[in-house]
Amino acid sequence: MNITLAVGEKLAERARVAAQYMGKRPEQTVREHLEHLAGRAQLEPDLQAFRSSALDTPGGLNGWTFDREESHRRT
Repeated sequence: MNITLAVGEKLAERARVAAQYMGKRPEQTVREHLEHLAGRAQLEPDLQAFRSSALDTPGGLNGWTFDREESHRRT
């Protein structure tokens, strides 16, 4: 599918320079951004699955807590 996008000359030039700096064409960066946007629909279910998995996993800290002073103590 082809999409026509109208933008001002200054914006188009800045986008071209930014894309060139990244070693890409402006069309590539727009395509990647659209792919990123389209992938967001899947992001929330994936994050929820991760949260559930992390919360349901029995951690093995056995009462240990982080102690900043201990981590900086030199032996």
